[in-house]
Amino acid sequence: MPPPSDIVKVAIEWPNAFPKLMEIDQKKPLSAIIKEVCEGWSLGNPENFALQIADPTNFYITEKNRNHIKNGSILRLTTSPYQTAVQLHERIQSSSMDAKLEALKDLANASRDITFAQEFINLDGISLLTQMVESGTERYQKLQKIMKPCFGDLLSFTLTAFVELMDHGIVSWDTFSVAFIKKIASYVNKSAMDTAVLQRSLAILESMVLNSQDLYYKVAQEITIGQLIPHLQGTDQDIQTYTIAVINALFLKAPEEKRQEMSHILAQKQLRSIILSNVIRATTTVNDEMAHQLYVLQVLTFNLLEDRMMTKMDPQDQAQRDIIFELRRIAFDVECEPNNSGSIEKRKSMYTRDYKKLGFINHVNPAVDFTQIPPGMLALDNMLYFARHHQDAYIRIVLENSSREDKHECPFGRSSIELTKMLCEILKVGELPSENCHDFHPMFFTHDRSFEEFFCICIQLLNKTWKEMRATSEDFNKVMQVVREQIMRALTLKPNSLDQFKSRLQNLSYTEILKIRQSERMNQEDFQSRPILELREKIQPEIMELIKQQRLNRLCEGTCFRKISSRRRQDKFWYCRLSPNHKVLHYGDLEESPQGEVPHDSLQDKLPVADIKAVITGKDCPHMKEKGALKQNKEVLELAFSVLYESDEYLNFIAPDKHEYCVWTDGLNALLGKEMTSDYTKSDMDTLLSMEMKLRLLDLENIQIPEAPPPIPKEPSNYDFVYDCN
Repeated sequence: MPPPSDIVKVAIEWPNAFPKLMEIDQKKPLSAIIKEVCEGWSLGNPENFALQIADPTNFYITEKNRNHIKNGSILRLTTSPYQTAVQLHERIQSSSMDAKLEALKDLANASRDITFAQEFINLDGISLLTQMVESGTERYQKLQKIMKPCFGDLLSFTLTAFVELMDHGIVSWDTFSVAFIKKIASYVNKSAMDTAVLQRSLAILESMVLNSQDLYYKVAQEITIGQLIPHLQGTDQDIQTYTIAVINALFLKAPEEKRQEMSHILAQKQLRSIILSNVIRATTTVNDEMAHQLYVLQVLTFNLLEDRMMTKMDPQDQAQRDIIFELRRIAFDVECEPNNSGSIEKRKSMYTRDYKKLGFINHVNPAVDFTQIPPGMLALDNMLYFARHHQDAYIRIVLENSSREDKHECPFGRSSIELTKMLCEILKVGELPSENCHDFHPMFFTHDRSFEEFFCICIQLLNKTWKEMRATSEDFNKVMQVVREQIMRALTLKPNSLDQFKSRLQNLSYTEILKIRQSERMNQEDFQSRPILELREKIQPEIMELIKQQRLNRLCEGTCFRKISSRRRQDKFWYCRLSPNHKVLHYGDLEESPQGEVPHDSLQDKLPVADIKAVITGKDCPHMKEKGALKQNKEVLELAFSVLYESDEYLNFIAPDKHEYCVWTDGLNALLGKEMTSDYTKSDMDTLLSMEMKLRLLDLENIQIPEAPPPIPKEPSNYDFVYDCN
């Protein structure tokens, strides 16, 4: 008879003693279990002891997480979180540098556990650490010269412990003094600083800025872009990543009026070219975290265009009207006539004619064209930039189309306005950066006016495509759809420069787009004859079984999941994989992102598949109902899923990307005997089914398949032709 589900068999370790094998009743209070264990080793004062998971994480077992204990777990009897906190609180104040260093090292490790962190914080441990940082810098620097390298760096462990404790969200960031902020900023501002100290200091500054508007102003007074730039010119990608993260945080929290000013400072300090040469084009491959920070910087930079994008043109504003006059002057090489030259009607007629040639919708007052938001004044800015910086191309496009009489002219003004709106949609101007996106484009870091140059390339593409399609004004929307497809396909290839982007577009002519569309249509085309439909229905279950096996195989390989915090991005990971017999999910925390698969033996927790009751996705997941930034982040919401097991217990996941989300939700549903409904499954089904159908129908190429089976012929008048074998 199997043991009750509330009884788990574990091994418990104690220093200098043989491990005990015992059964734990999960219904009994944890204090009673600890007392029983202490009595077995004749230890008094059981309230001073606690149980830990015997792995590198050393997490304490509490009433909240005790359900994570599974059969076969190895636990360790140790001092209680309170006693450990008291001991470390005293040890880090030791007069012996060796003892203090060892204590801070232990504190940095212990602080990852929230149970210990709460006890240490209750002892005012955060204040003690900040005082040590504020007052002990000179002693730490002397210590660096005399201590052995194996002991590490005293200041580094102090800051590491501080970061780990703050990451639990127990203490508000608003409680820190200006002196502490100045000290942390000084570590960043120094040219020669220990790498670990610099990394922790940058992480602290980023968290301060993101978590408190008041601290933003204090940090902004201590840190300048000029002081951060040198850290980007090194070769340590982690330092570069944290540096860009601080710049992004300052950018994100800056008031609206200061963002443009900060943008000018970034341009003066040549941040873009430094990132291009030292990060994007460096010998080291850009990792995911760096790609995310570059994406955030790209989004924040483009969001500076939002103000102009949402600003309507004032038809009465003379300065804005002068821009339209400038477009006319450059296109037709005319000077502004003095007010007394010719009659007013004659000048109005001349302006109307020229504005029509420029392709504006409103020929009398083109300023009205720019009252639509988006793109507002941003479209006019782009047109003026194109006219001034690519004058020959601008004049050629305008004159070429103004001289046509066959209704095939491409209206430059209308095209520019709609193209600007389209580019803003493609680049999501005005939207906040996503938490999990890594979609940065290297080409936008190759020019100080990358958006304007992007527009200049695309407006020439639009004119070229218009001619290739022999379009008229009625075809305007069709042309814009083709141009959007050309741009999106070229961006998907992630060109390294604007010139490379331009050459990719040259290869995506209208004819090529038609070929691609036709090819895709043929690949997706369903033959509608009944025999083909019957064949599809017959082989569909085989394909679905193939997809199911692939999903389960992927679950057996396992996936590394990132522990995402609403307070800061952090490199904390956990791994989950399915056992080869498809009966158990093995999972556990990791110190770092693994290279390849993680063996089952190193994953301390188990969840029998038989105990799983349901798979929950999206906003219904428990960890998505918690307060914080995760709840509002649509991207994270779309990647969240949870496994419900036993009595309202959950195993919560946030997939690294949409692909892994589909793989895991499909695989878990397959294990539960439910239908796999993800977009990825539908795509795989379409692809594999299409391929299988084409393979089976290869011999029928160029043979028309009838809608109905051929009729059965009439019986012959006699059967004399039959040969009797007997």
